[in-house]
Amino acid sequence: MEAYTGFAEVYDLFMEDVPYEAWRDFLSGVLRREGIADGLVCELGCGTGRMTRLLAGCGYDMIGIDLSQEMLSIAREKESEGILYLEQDMREFELYGTVRAVVSVCDSMNYVLEEEDMLKVFCLVNNYLDPGGIFLFDLNTEYKFRELMGTQVFCEHHERGTLVWENYYDEETKVNEYALTIFSRQEQGLYRKYEELHYERSYGLERVICLLEQAGLEFVCACDGEDHGAVRKDSERIYILAKECQKGAGSLVK
Repeated sequence: MEAYTGFAEVYDLFMEDVPYEAWRDFLSGVLRREGIADGLVCELGCGTGRMTRLLAGCGYDMIGIDLSQEMLSIAREKESEGILYLEQDMREFELYGTVRAVVSVCDSMNYVLEEEDMLKVFCLVNNYLDPGGIFLFDLNTEYKFRELMGTQVFCEHHERGTLVWENYYDEETKVNEYALTIFSRQEQGLYRKYEELHYERSYGLERVICLLEQAGLEFVCACDGEDHGAVRKDSERIYILAKECQKGAGSLVK
């Protein structure tokens, strides 16, 4: 079962409570503090383009990258004049040139399950950043996977559909598996059933910093995803800010 096929159809419906506007304000605030008030910005794991469009509204020329054809199809149906969407795997994405910043939110980076692949992503980000450009992304933490999600079943119902989420976190492999069963309301009151499996991995901050540095990126800081203060043991989501500082060994494209 592939991820983000049937779920794409109802993704925005079940993400209504996600504070995208607050996330946009944080991202754009960091970008501006780093001297990036306009220009090209790339979003990795853009999904249906919600954040891509919000950042475009802040004056950035946006590129959205996602592996899911279904999610991008929905993104392209939205009002998105000037946004370039690319169907690519973030582990081997290609751009036409460099960008001022790369961003990634909604735990897209957790979907990279192997450290070797995470390093590939970081190397590509470093390669496609302007000199001094920044990389800003979030991660779900092990605390969230272990303590809040664990082995539980979640259910959410809307008029247009129902979502059943069966979660399992493996502390040994650090991989969180969730099986989704989606009932999407169709015409004439009928429902279509989808089943998908998703996997995310938790990464410790120290290991992420090590991988960033191996890719030639400079780690700048990390903060709690909710109050933007210091990272705590019970932080559920964290933001990490890194900066392009050398293209040398970390670069995959000459």
